Amino acid sequence: MVAFGVRNFENLQKGLVEINRVLKKGGKFMVLEFSNPSTFPVKQVYKFYSTKILPWWGGLLSKDKAAYTYLPESVAAFPEGQSFVNELNQAGFKIERVWKQTFGVATIYFATK
Repeated sequence: MVAFGVRNFENLQKGLVEINRVLKKGGKFMVLEFSNPSTFPVKQVYKFYSTKILPWWGGLLSKDKAAYTYLPESVAAFPEGQSFVNELNQAGFKIERVWKQTFGVATIYFATK
C-alpha cells in the first residue's frame, strides 16, 4: 500500500513497473492518493482551500510555505481517475476496484498483479 506518495514518484511508470516486479503473482497493490473533486460546490471549496488557506496556514505553522504550495500543484499534475488506471494497466496491474473518498478529495485504487 502507498498512501499519498505515488504522485511524488520521479517517474510514475517506472515506479509502478518496479512495484509490479517485486510483487508475487496474485499480489495486491493499493494506492490512496489525493484527487480533485468534480462536483459543485466541493470542487470550488477544495480548490480555494488547497490553493489559498492550506499554503498560508501550513507556511505559518511549519515555516515552509513552499511545501504547502507544492501539495496542490502535485495533486493537480497527478493523473487521477481513468488516467491513473491506464498507468496501472500499462505497468501490468489488473484493476480490481477504484473508489472515491471524502467527496472526491482522495481516491483508492486497488489492483492485483
